[in-house]
Amino acid sequence: MTDDTADTDRHAMKMAKKKAARDKIMATKTDKKGLVIVHTGKGKGKSSAAFGMIFRHIAHGMKCAVVQFIKGGMSTGERDLILTKFADDCAFHTMGEGFTWETQDKTRDTEMAMAAWEKAKELIRDESNSMVLLDEINIAIRYDYVPIAEVVKFLSEEKPPMTHVVLTGRNAHDDLIEIADLVTEMELVKHPFRSGIKAQIGVEY
Repeated sequence: MTDDTADTDRHAMKMAKKKAARDKIMATKTDKKGLVIVHTGKGKGKSSAAFGMIFRHIAHGMKCAVVQFIKGGMSTGERDLILTKFADDCAFHTMGEGFTWETQDKTRDTEMAMAAWEKAKELIRDESNSMVLLDEINIAIRYDYVPIAEVVKFLSEEKPPMTHVVLTGRNAHDDLIEIADLVTEMELVKHPFRSGIKAQIGVEY
């Protein structure tokens, strides 16, 4: 037996053991649970990753919905594409009027955020929606526009068992992280804004 043949046999045996162990683990898992998914952190890509899952749902013919809590009337690629091509598959509601430093009106921001939360609850309760994205809700929670206790109680007690809910925005509340099934923190390493480059079409929006 050559050295190459021996190496190939050892590798095959090693991979077979790994596969057997993996199959044993997978046999204990289920794919029948609606997840609470949180994308947070200072890094870019929280909403982008969430919209990736929305487009996966659309591609599989699964009904879904989006509620944007902070972002206002500015046109974005995701919203324009969904509204023009996939409106029957994905309900899209932009409920905010812009970032908090632009509106400078806490009372109105709170009213708009609570209206968005009411719409979110309506869409989540509708079991025909397989996934509901609550874009930038973490910001609304952070500024006390939407009570964290109400969000946690609703997701824990009223969310249909097979509905996925995705919540994005930096500074996710600890109580939300506690009840979530999947939490990803985007880490900032470098960002072009620090070099004087603004948000660009096709990258940020």
